[in-house]
Amino acid sequence: MEQENALLEVSEIQLVYRPKVKASERMRVNDAKEAYGVLMKSWDMDSIEIIEQFKMILLNTGNRVLGISHLSTGGRTGTLVDLKVVFGIALKAGACSLILAHNHPSGNLTPSEPDKRLTEQIVRGGKCLGIAILDHLIISPEGFSSFAEMGLI
Repeated sequence: MEQENALLEVSEIQLVYRPKVKASERMRVNDAKEAYGVLMKSWDMDSIEIIEQFKMILLNTGNRVLGISHLSTGGRTGTLVDLKVVFGIALKAGACSLILAHNHPSGNLTPSEPDKRLTEQIVRGGKCLGIAILDHLIISPEGFSSFAEMGLI
């Protein structure tokens, strides 16, 4: 009897996404330079050279921006990214593709080995779900590097 009552009290899980901009008015991202511009408008410039943060741009099939999601904040030399959170957000938003991004507080735009491994994991996960990872940018106030342009994606 107790278990039957417990089944009646199971939490409901809802899928909700409320875009603030009409689909026809969403900005389109065609390349790494445009993605960098979008990211720099949303980045906390007061901390970009102090702590590492990881974000992603979520895109629809026409490469129009569905939104930007802040995934993690770390310390001076790294931040952790949970793939379940990455893809949970992407699925909730109905994203068809993603552009990943993080900053290096040092200003060094060269991808580290952990950066490469994380990107490979996310690309593999995206393939399983039909979500393309278009690029991974490492950013600083002075510029960016692009995994896609370097042939790493």
